[in-house]
Amino acid sequence: MEINGKKDTELVLELNDKFKRLKTELGKIIVGQDEIIDNVLVSILSQGHSLLIGVPGLGKTLIIKTLSDALDLKFSRIQFTPDLMPSDITGTEIFEPESNKESKFRFIKGPVFANIILADEINRTPPKTQSALLEAMQEHRVTSGGITFQLEEPFFVLATQNPIEQEGTYPLPEAQLDRFMFNLWLDYPVDKEEEEIVRRTTSMYNMKINKVFSKNEIIDFQELVRKVPVSQEVIEYIVEKVSLTRPANQSSPKIVKDYVNWGAGPRASQYLTLAAKAGSILDGRITPSVDDVIKYVLPVLRHRVITNFNAEADNIKSSDIIKTLIEG
Repeated sequence: MEINGKKDTELVLELNDKFKRLKTELGKIIVGQDEIIDNVLVSILSQGHSLLIGVPGLGKTLIIKTLSDALDLKFSRIQFTPDLMPSDITGTEIFEPESNKESKFRFIKGPVFANIILADEINRTPPKTQSALLEAMQEHRVTSGGITFQLEEPFFVLATQNPIEQEGTYPLPEAQLDRFMFNLWLDYPVDKEEEEIVRRTTSMYNMKINKVFSKNEIIDFQELVRKVPVSQEVIEYIVEKVSLTRPANQSSPKIVKDYVNWGAGPRASQYLTLAAKAGSILDGRITPSVDDVIKYVLPVLRHRVITNFNAEADNIKSSDIIKTLIEG
């Protein structure tokens, strides 16, 4: 099978080459965080969105901005604040009076009309404004004044969130959390990485980022991911693990029945399958294995397993429950 005249095997080799070049370009600016970068690219290839969570100063915004510099795509940054309105994201209609003609309204497109959207500190704006992204994230379109505008492909949202400071923040509704393919937690750098960060950021160090992926190439690679075959064994494993997060399932382990209020839905199974596909071809393999699935279980399920009051009282996190399921 071919995509734009190229065989699938050729595209896999081309993707691997470009992925290595992309990591090299990002390494000019970003120190460490290899797993986060890998997962963000997997979400892009899977046509998914990612939520990056970490304390201030870990480079969440820098990772996304540097990635946008290496991709030949239209980039837009939205700084979420308590006074941000939905029209500040999607756009607004303005009245245009015309002489000798009938006056009319004209739609001015908002920052959501781009390929890469950086939703910075997304939890700092009320749910009404957060929901302005829902249609765009799921349907890749925006509706205003009864008129629907299709967003240009590829389209993906990379959002950041600070887990520490909760004053003046608004927790994301579960419906919007479910729109994110990955929930990625950034950890502190190791000493050697932090030494390099200090060395670069306190000197005249300045590197130019070269473009690696074009818009059409990303679309081709996204199509390639969809064409990757998956064995029945892998699909059964994915569905089994996801269904075990649901307390109503008789086969669910005791930790799920005791501490989970709501488990993950079918979208988790879909995203796990796509992540395993993308991860396998990034490793140069044309079909995913169970090991590919295991790599992405935590970031896919972490925000979809909703714990109850018992979990809070016993200091049990959703990640603890997911790790138990993986090991079981």
